[in-house]
Amino acid sequence: MKKIGILSDTHSCWDDRFAIHFKDCDEIWHAGDVGDISVIARLEGVCPVVRAVRGNIDHGPVVKRCPEIESFETEGVKVWMTHIGGYPGRYAPGVRRMLIEARPQLMVAGHSHILKVQYDKELSLLHINPGAAGYHGWQRERTLMRLILDEGNIRDLEVIELGKLKI
Repeated sequence: MKKIGILSDTHSCWDDRFAIHFKDCDEIWHAGDVGDISVIARLEGVCPVVRAVRGNIDHGPVVKRCPEIESFETEGVKVWMTHIGGYPGRYAPGVRRMLIEARPQLMVAGHSHILKVQYDKELSLLHINPGAAGYHGWQRERTLMRLILDEGNIRDLEVIELGKLKI
């Protein structure tokens, strides 16, 4: 059993509540638009395993550290993560084909800043977009997620609200 913390679109923002909410996690996944590489370093200080993909605003050290796509298996769950992935029925160009080839049970994407959890019946996968954890963007609420992976099962999904975006 592994507890997973998921976030996206930090845009160089660090919030000490990331550490509070992810302190008991076995892994943290960042679905892109990290911004400054220090965000990854601070997440690594919270949790020994940090998986992150680069987003469309990322450059330099983040691009060197973070691939465009992460495809892996943990606790019997195949995971496919990218930044610009779209969502069931409206995947980004080429993503549906890659999902068919990879056959994950769980897809994680960011970019839209819109919190969304949706099951794709056709591809038999759960799609998760954790929303945006940073202060830049159009989201109304800053959010994180946690879930548990346990012997091939995805369970106990939690949405963590960090507060309204001050515009």
